[in-house]
Amino acid sequence: MVYKIPLFKLNFNHLEEEAVVSTLKSKWISIGPKCNEFEQDFSKMLNSSHAISLSNCTSALHLSLLALNIKEGDEVLCPSLTFAATVNSIKYINAIPIFCDIDSVENPTISVEDIKKKITPKTKAIILMHFAGYSCDMTEIMAVAKKNNIKVIEDACHSPLSEYKNQKLGTIGDIGCFSFFSNKNISTGEGGMIVTNNHEIDKRIRLLRSHGMTTMSYDRSKGHATTYDIESLGYNARMDDIRASIGIVQLKKLKPDLEKRKVIRAKYIELLKDTKSIDIPFSNRTDFSSNYIFPIVLKDSTNEKRDKCRERLHKKGIQTSLHYPSIHLFSIYKNDSVPLPITEYFSNNTMTLPMYGSLTSEEIIFICTTLNEILNEL
Repeated sequence: MVYKIPLFKLNFNHLEEEAVVSTLKSKWISIGPKCNEFEQDFSKMLNSSHAISLSNCTSALHLSLLALNIKEGDEVLCPSLTFAATVNSIKYINAIPIFCDIDSVENPTISVEDIKKKITPKTKAIILMHFAGYSCDMTEIMAVAKKNNIKVIEDACHSPLSEYKNQKLGTIGDIGCFSFFSNKNISTGEGGMIVTNNHEIDKRIRLLRSHGMTTMSYDRSKGHATTYDIESLGYNARMDDIRASIGIVQLKKLKPDLEKRKVIRAKYIELLKDTKSIDIPFSNRTDFSSNYIFPIVLKDSTNEKRDKCRERLHKKGIQTSLHYPSIHLFSIYKNDSVPLPITEYFSNNTMTLPMYGSLTSEEIIFICTTLNEILNEL
């Protein structure tokens, strides 16, 4: 169906079109100068020493684990409240995902207390996910990681420019991973980025993303090299210059768009603050956030009630989504499953309302009024 108010709208105009055409006219469309420029701009934006462009964030997570020397049989702590790629990347290297619960419905990020309970001698890394653009408890997590010699990968797909105590998310752990999928704050269709302050990690990932090759085809085309060596087993996880050219434009639009989202979130909270039947996660947070999505959670609810609410919103032309079904309950991960009661309640009773920079006050009023009417009827 065509929604009156969709979940998300691309923040595209003629500038992205012009960037793509310019790249096409340059006659170089694979990884090259635009990828380099995108990496430099991204690194500068986050004040990170290194940024490495990739084909997608799934590759970013996968290569991050390899670069940190996580091996078969090692245990990696991770949330179940995340997208499947976070956990799939652990399986790619035959490591073992250890699912952790979230802290609470109000703070649906990985629980530090559950992390502490599940550390064993086999625990080598934590992949955490900053949900909806709001940070995990990085002070405590980094302290636990340091004490136990555990590496930290930040899945910051929801969080470009989000902050934790004046630090950009993705720059606090050993590695940060970002996504540029079409519905993200920065959209290139497909694409990802790794950031790190570690020179050796940067060097390792640049080899891994392109078959372990010591020089790239663009270098050879410009006469900077004529041959190459293969130093290690690598993959094809490169971004191309077409997508990078879009990313460069998107970066310039990011901060103004996030400022608009901040206002939109405040409007939502104002209109829903008296709705007793829902919780709004992160409602007391003050750090700057990307506000990638706007989740709500139904109180004293069931999966069936939540689904009825979503269905009625859809009939009114308002699109919603789920972020996310509990990963540990999917068929592929049931053998790894442990009870995660807070995650399971959250997954069964949450929904995400429309969130994008061009959402109008009138549309937000319509969404909130309609939602309240439906909740009163259920």
